[in-house]
Amino acid sequence: MDDRYAQLLGWLEGKLEQGFTIQTLGGDASFRRYYRILTDERSFIASDMPPTQENPVAFKDITVLLLDNGVRAPAIHAADVSAGLFLLDDFGDTTYLNALSNNTADLLYKLAIDELLKIQAIEDSVLPAYDRTLLLEEMQLFTDWYYKIHLGKSLNARDKKIITQSYDYLADNALAQPQVFVHRDYHSRNLMLCADRTIGVLDYQDAVSGAITYDLVSLLKDCYIEWQPSQRLKWLRYYLANTPHQLDEEQFILWFDLMGIQRHLKATGIFARLYHRDHKPGYLTFIPRNLRYIGQVSAHYPKLADMHTFIEDLAR
Repeated sequence: MDDRYAQLLGWLEGKLEQGFTIQTLGGDASFRRYYRILTDERSFIASDMPPTQENPVAFKDITVLLLDNGVRAPAIHAADVSAGLFLLDDFGDTTYLNALSNNTADLLYKLAIDELLKIQAIEDSVLPAYDRTLLLEEMQLFTDWYYKIHLGKSLNARDKKIITQSYDYLADNALAQPQVFVHRDYHSRNLMLCADRTIGVLDYQDAVSGAITYDLVSLLKDCYIEWQPSQRLKWLRYYLANTPHQLDEEQFILWFDLMGIQRHLKATGIFARLYHRDHKPGYLTFIPRNLRYIGQVSAHYPKLADMHTFIEDLAR
């Protein structure tokens, strides 16, 4: 029993007026740990967010913001925010990733887009900006963790120029879009299909005010599950038909495509970091899909021709 676990148990004993059992749940890509708490009457999820490594204040504040705007985030039943301990609603075990199939995908993605539209309608003035500095820092993860550490390569002068120009172009694209509430990790592992067939939304504590296409890219070009381009286009058009924003389809697809490259560069770097820094090798499995997404899109945009060649060379 480590110190954090002992602290959690003592805190739960003080908060719950009846006996309980505790089950450890699988971890995620963060430093957070989760437990299912079972009493005679119901179940909860206990979340341990070490304050030195996570942001429990942001989690609390954004949870309240989402709930106040009709988004089904997990209600907080008890909290010690300074300690990073929370007792939350239990949404069950069925993630979108587990529920998706060829038979269920159309309904589930439309439900997820409907929920995303509710999120994007939230007043986002309290959120930090998804600004150029953050956009570039995220893409730099690809350079630092995947290219340099994972592949063990060094950038020559020409490659540095390609990377710098491409990153700037992708950041410009994100900043040119309408800025809305961005969940920032809106994908199949963070959406729960609850017992009443509604959607539970998780892992939103890093929310920002940013590009309107970002969460849709996370959803439709998921790192963990892939769909045919024709199907993604169908769901993208469903989004366009239902958003209150007046958006030109051709322009929106450009924004969407380039935003996807930014996200998949970031994700590739994060997956490499999870392996080398955090000793979580399972995420390496998803890097080829990210690189494939980048290569497929960059092939269609002349300003990314050099980036396309650079990425394709990595696969050889």
